[in-house]
Amino acid sequence: MLSQENTTHIIKNAVILPLFYHHDPITCIAISKALYAGGIRAIEFTNRGEKALANFKILVEERNKTMPDLLLCVGTITNTSDAQLFIEAGADVLISPVFDADISDIAYMHKILWIPGCMTPTEIHTAYSAGWSLLKLFPGNVLQPHYVQAIKPLFPKIDFLITGGVEANTESIMEWRKSGAVGVGLGSKLITPSVINNGNMHELTETVARLVQFFSNQ
Repeated sequence: MLSQENTTHIIKNAVILPLFYHHDPITCIAISKALYAGGIRAIEFTNRGEKALANFKILVEERNKTMPDLLLCVGTITNTSDAQLFIEAGADVLISPVFDADISDIAYMHKILWIPGCMTPTEIHTAYSAGWSLLKLFPGNVLQPHYVQAIKPLFPKIDFLITGGVEANTESIMEWRKSGAVGVGLGSKLITPSVINNGNMHELTETVARLVQFFSNQ
């Protein structure tokens, strides 16, 4: 397992973190491979369905065989039971929509990076005081870039990852970057129903390749 420092570095440098869930393991693998082919080296598989754990284990096996340098994060971790199960399944990073002191303790115990979700200055301060400096701001489409710009001077040592309604284009992502965010999570705006339902994985690869190329030159 990579150190917290190394995983933090990978996510911050990636700028974009694709996130998804699907009930079909074959589709999960296809999406992951399409993202990987486009240059993505960190993805978030969200814990949002009854097959999440089983499919994540399949993704870990496929990653180990064909995508060894892909960082597998697990999102929507809201309790210690799920945190423990996904750590045992091979998660490299845990991501939550909330701050929970018990999940924080589990992550520290296993020496795994945890990215807690925050919205208010109090939540941000609580997470930072617990030792976490890469935080998820959610939902982005409610907070907007000017919110990050306003709070960043208050928390200069904290890096913010924005998720929730972020558009999958360079203009939108650059607006977040200019506001002070290190990166964004991209869900259904990137991995669209059209991509999934029609199997347009080549289209997904081309889209992420353009984004990866653009931000690698920034």
